[in-house]
Parts: sequence; C-alpha cells; structure tokens
Amino acid sequence: MPTGTALAFALPAMVLFAVLVLYPLATALSYSFFNWRGIVRDGWAGLDNYVALFTQLPYKTDLPRAFAHNLMLFVGAMVFQNTVGLALAQLLHRLPHFKRLFQTLFTMPYLVSPLVIGYLWTLLLSPLFGPVNAALKALGLDALALPWLGDPHLAIWVIVFINSWQWIGFPVLLYGAAMGGIPDDLEEAAALDGANAWQKFWRVTFPLLTPAIGTVTVLTFIGAMEAFAIPYAVGGSLGNPAKATDVLSLLFYRTAFQSGSTNSNGISSAVAMLLFAFIFGVAVVVTGLMRRWERKLT
Repeated sequence: MPTGTALAFALPAMVLFAVLVLYPLATALSYSFFNWRGIVRDGWAGLDNYVALFTQLPYKTDLPRAFAHNLMLFVGAMVFQNTVGLALAQLLHRLPHFKRLFQTLFTMPYLVSPLVIGYLWTLLLSPLFGPVNAALKALGLDALALPWLGDPHLAIWVIVFINSWQWIGFPVLLYGAAMGGIPDDLEEAAALDGANAWQKFWRVTFPLLTPAIGTVTVLTFIGAMEAFAIPYAVGGSLGNPAKATDVLSLLFYRTAFQSGSTNSNGISSAVAMLLFAFIFGVAVVVTGLMRRWERKLT
C-alpha cells in the first residue's frame, strides 16, 4: 500500500488520539506546574504541587493508602480473576459443545456498567436486607453472615472480588482464543512421549500462552490502577468505611471536585500525572519483559 494511502487511512485515528488523549494529557501536565486560584492561574509553582502530595495532609496519608489499595486490586485480580479465568478457558477448550454458552455467560457481567455492578453488589451484600447474608443464615452459616462492606479490613477484598467477578470473562475469552491457535500436533506429540494431562498443559500449552498472559497482565494492571466506578459505587467518594476502599482515582476526584482548595486544579493534576507516569512506566517495562520471555521460548 502506498505511504500516502496508508497515512490517509490512519489520519482519522491520529486526529482522535491527539484530541482525546494527547491534548488532555498535555493540559493536565501544564496545570500541575502552576498554582491556581479557582480556575485562574496564580503563578508558576514548579514541583510544589508534587511536593505537597508527599508533605501536606491529607495527601501524604491518603496517597500511599490509596496506592496500596490499587496494588491490592491488581494482585487480587491476578490471583483470582486470571488464574480462574485460565482454568475456565482450559476447561471450555476441552468441552467444545458448551464453549459458546459458557463464554457468553462469563462475558455478560462486563457488558454492564461497573457503576451498576457496584450498586447491585451493595444491595446483595446489605446486612439489613441483602440476600447473601439471608442465604447464609438460612443454611445455618450465621458466622459467615458478615458486614461485608462495613468492615474496614474486609471491604477492599470485597471490591477485589466484585471487580474480578465482573471481568473474569475477559481472560476466559483471550486465553480461549490463544488455546484455539495452538496446533493439535504438539499435544499429540507430547501424548506419544507419555505426557499426562498436567504435563501437556504445563510443558506445551502454558508456554505458548505467553503473549496472551502478557496482554492480560498489562491490561489487568491498567484496569486495577485506574479503577473508579466500582470503588465509588461501593464506598462513595471517601472510600468508606474509614477510607478502607480508597483508590487513586477517588483521591483525584475528591481533590479536584470536593476538597474546597483554591489550588485543587494544580494538586489534582499532579495526582493524575503521577498515576499516568506510574501506569505508563510499568506497562512499558512489563511489555518489554514479556517480549523478551517470548523470544526465549521461540
């Protein structure tokens, strides 16, 4: 295809990317280096807004706590969502007659808005009228009928579960598609060499899933670090109870729209830029490592 034709096809996407991504990013970066009085610039601040995040209350306590919760969302998603998703994809790969049905069932939750999913689970887990605790009590499991969203030590793990439950269909689809591209000859050769089912999966299937694992890992990390809708629906903008479900996006939201500070534009922009830099940096490093791993396997 001639270069001019290729550029003509790529131009609309490039324009949209510049307008919807690059311009807001550059704007937020510039905002973070200024002091603000409402919506009016009040002089050059340099790195003062970034320094304030680590030295002034409530930011110096809220920022590390919210960051830790984002990491917990990522670790929880990797442990629960992706391992269970890989197991389900492997199971469906062996059961082709039910594959379409269960793939549809597993992917239905992430077609619904995360905000709706969050509000739905708050109703299900309500200690007053929620059906989850009512079912546990009916089964004689009163000890497990807990205030799921009212316990500061438990609430963040409930959000990890809700988030993983909603998005589990994504790794199921991606791993399923990757497994469908693995030639049957490889597993048949392994079987002729005496490999059992576990050895065929671990020695043949799993290494060939490396590109899919890398993609799922990066997207899971990005999704966990920018999580907003479910934590907001469950714990509100304060990350209740007692900020036990606070995440960086909620901190940005509070700083920008609820802090009452005249310099909310500068501080919130600094939060956004730190979050972007961390997500972008880690995504680039992990992608590079996964590609290096792929080259070693091939």
